[in-house]
Amino acid sequence: MTGQLHLNVNILNAGVFGGSWRHPENPPLSSYSSEHYVGIARAAERAKLDAVFLADGPALDPDLRYRSGNSFEPTVNLAQIAAATQDIGLIGTLSSSYNDPEEIAGRLASLDELSGGRLGWNVVTTAGAVAARNFGRDTEPEHDSRYERAAHVVSRVVSAWDARGTSPQGRPVVVQAGGSTAGSQLAGRLGEVIFSAAQTLEEGLAFRRSIRDIAASFGRDRASVVILPGVSTVIASTEKEAAQRRAELSELVPWPYATKRLSAQLGFDVSDYDPDDRVPQDRLPDPDAAGGAQTFYRLVLGYIRRENPTFRGLINHLGGGAGHRISVGTPEQVADDLAAWFHAGAADGFNVMPDVLPSGFTEFAEQVVPILQQRGLFRREYAGSTLRSHLGLPVSFLPLTDAAVATSW
Repeated sequence: MTGQLHLNVNILNAGVFGGSWRHPENPPLSSYSSEHYVGIARAAERAKLDAVFLADGPALDPDLRYRSGNSFEPTVNLAQIAAATQDIGLIGTLSSSYNDPEEIAGRLASLDELSGGRLGWNVVTTAGAVAARNFGRDTEPEHDSRYERAAHVVSRVVSAWDARGTSPQGRPVVVQAGGSTAGSQLAGRLGEVIFSAAQTLEEGLAFRRSIRDIAASFGRDRASVVILPGVSTVIASTEKEAAQRRAELSELVPWPYATKRLSAQLGFDVSDYDPDDRVPQDRLPDPDAAGGAQTFYRLVLGYIRRENPTFRGLINHLGGGAGHRISVGTPEQVADDLAAWFHAGAADGFNVMPDVLPSGFTEFAEQVVPILQQRGLFRREYAGSTLRSHLGLPVSFLPLTDAAVATSW
């Protein structure tokens, strides 16, 4: 672990909560303007964050009654952010399940070169029937086969980048998020930055140790993998006001949206139950047998086993279905929380998901970041101009294993 932590901001539309777009601080359609993303990116650069991060899925959600979807394709959006910024890293999500590797390689390499070496690729395996239908398939690929394809796609993309050899940072940074058994193997084998969804300090410690053990088993340096848990932030000037804001955000989540999202995570229709019923644990499959997105299923399952919640309590805990750990409090308390995880060795930094955008990020950038800087835990200036330099990663990267290259698709 380095002496300072790493911080990204996840510009998740209007904010991480399912009802963020309904918050009085937020114009409901704010996430459908280029100014929204550029403004947050510029604020993140002023605060010297490592990167901005954009999530995505290769489909348009057909049901937008309760929450806006991802409004812009990441590489298009990051291109305009790149033109409006100078140093901050740019991480975008592209699916390995459906996109062509040569096309991904060319698109991302061009953006990396034009931005001066600031790009990272968040490799995702895409779950869900909506995306499958968008590519002419009746069903989504089976879970483990998606990760087999991901290893193959990453190897071809990285090989294409190496052959091109024109990036100021050598090649874009490979980012990955996956808490399943197959996902962890991919992360340890190929990932340089790993997003995680740990809910407790113990889970964070175990995940970081596991990924680094897997990396070592592939002959990689354990310290070459940067682990960034996701954390949602709810910040106010007093502890009481922060708790009130958290409660208000829960109330703003449309119940049909929350139950639909939770149904997809648990694998059965939760709308058939009374909100105050306990979640029936006998209906929950083993994580390795579950389909869909196993990372979030595992964290939800862990909470259910620990707390035996009602459906209402579970949805409230998950922020309406977002699923990441939520840090609530004053700027000092949130800084203490992040520092505690960092000092314990559970995180190398965080992928920060503010509750409401842009106001929630303004509070984080202007109130929490200065506290971390005062404690010597975060940079005051960039030491370089590439994403690799921000992350402390070398320009060269361990060659991919033969196993990754040999997979045929």
